[in-house]
Amino acid sequence: MIIPEDFQKIIKDLLGNESLSFFESLHSVSPSSIRLHPHKNYEAKNSTNIPWTKWGKYLETRPVYTLDPSLHAGAYYVQEPSSMFLEQAVKAANVIDQPIMVLDVCAAPGGKSTHLLSLLHPDSLLVSNEVIRSRASILTENIQKWGYPNVMVTNNDPSHFSKLEGMFDLIVVDAPCSGEGLFRKDNDALNEWSLSNVELCALRQRRILKDVWPALKQGGVLIFSTCTYNTKEDEETMEWLSETGKCEFLSIPVQPDWGIVETTFKQTIGYRFYPHKVKGEGFFIAAVRKLDPENDVRLHTKYALGDKCKNEEISQWLEDPSQYKFFSIKGQINAVPLCNYEKINYLSNKLNSILIGIPLATDKHGKLVPEHGAALSISLNKNNFIKVALTLEQAILYLRKEPIEISSNEKGFVLLTYKGNALGWVNLLPNRINNLYPSNWRIRMKAQ
Repeated sequence: MIIPEDFQKIIKDLLGNESLSFFESLHSVSPSSIRLHPHKNYEAKNSTNIPWTKWGKYLETRPVYTLDPSLHAGAYYVQEPSSMFLEQAVKAANVIDQPIMVLDVCAAPGGKSTHLLSLLHPDSLLVSNEVIRSRASILTENIQKWGYPNVMVTNNDPSHFSKLEGMFDLIVVDAPCSGEGLFRKDNDALNEWSLSNVELCALRQRRILKDVWPALKQGGVLIFSTCTYNTKEDEETMEWLSETGKCEFLSIPVQPDWGIVETTFKQTIGYRFYPHKVKGEGFFIAAVRKLDPENDVRLHTKYALGDKCKNEEISQWLEDPSQYKFFSIKGQINAVPLCNYEKINYLSNKLNSILIGIPLATDKHGKLVPEHGAALSISLNKNNFIKVALTLEQAILYLRKEPIEISSNEKGFVLLTYKGNALGWVNLLPNRINNLYPSNWRIRMKAQ
């Protein structure tokens, strides 16, 4: 590992005598970790708890995640430990005990959005956004695997949110950065690093913050994070925000044995993770409460979120259908929580939506063909469907979208499960089995 001299100077200025320990840590192996789904079944064997998050686990050995059907069922999310500290920042914001509006601006691939869904009040609404279309597709896949109904995925530039004045109680900006915190696991980040790229990233971060700041309501909280160490992208960017908009920094409680370093710079309070102190990668996070004057939020719109769903059968697919609004867009029937319908209706007219609520089924000439997102939803009434439990070998064949054999006298759409979690659908026909796993999600790795 050849470490740029300019980066070495940054670390020496930050850590002084500790810098040698830091550079030695870059040659160590990154920890393997996952975050469990609160409502799905998974036993993380040979694991220990990550102390700053309820569902995070360090794994003793790194498994082949691609060949674990439980991952594809959304039973857990593979996530770096330091970034799970978001949980403590959200708790410090004191917003999770009541329904709120949340925006995750730079959300792909979905780690922080799925974490937020696990933390928020069930009547909250999360807008999970990604500006790059290809990454937005990955985000949509991971959001569907997590299976929460109170979310919409959007593909918008951050500037598009400036018109939604005072809309959100909580905004998360996991900003694009120079990636210094990923050096020991990502050679590309190391090879592409330069002081000029640091400057470019800092400018990009400030543009994003300027764009989304109007969308945060008075008293709302913005959480900013990077996977980098330098003050230009971290404390100085936060200090710039405090000079641009009126705000106060929040103190996030940390335990001494966690190894997290609280940093201060003028008004800024931030928290930095170093790999020689913390069992995780490099990370920075700060939270600010907006003190600007209140904005007037108006949700009035004549726009209707799709057509009214006429197929009453679909309502029985969910465990508590009275709590949902069902609608159809281009033949696909979706369900959104009734408590969020007005907000989603308003936002879908302002933003480029990719996923709204639960995609349940496509109506093909009066016949309901189930959507994959329905299978993974935590709201699905599984007792309403024929279920078949798969072995590991069968599950891998299914995920590779290959022919599988199922012993069943039933015909029609069947919900496949693996270790108690729904995995997807097949259609049992008289002479064949149609594998309905999404083609663009299929795994290509051979079973080991």
